[in-house]
Amino acid sequence: MDLKQAFGVALRQLRVNKNLSQEEFSDVSSRTYMSSLERGLKSPTIDKIEKISQVLEVHPVSVMVATYLATDPDMTMDALFERIKSDLDGGK
Repeated sequence: MDLKQAFGVALRQLRVNKNLSQEEFSDVSSRTYMSSLERGLKSPTIDKIEKISQVLEVHPVSVMVATYLATDPDMTMDALFERIKSDLDGGK
């Protein structure tokens, strides 16, 4: 799955888990734009991810973690967090 599609899958899953409709994002995006994101047709800016995350009431990194987990079904959250920790610690 490519990154845009994975972002769409992650976004839809988070939105549905929070029982939110696409219309509930109207302060930050149109329903059409949200639909395009969820279908993997568009890529959001980092500013848009921040605004969407606020509506979802999740940290923007949570959206990105969900995205990268969707790109690789064999990747576990623990393995991804270990990779992130190692990257941020300078590879130590």
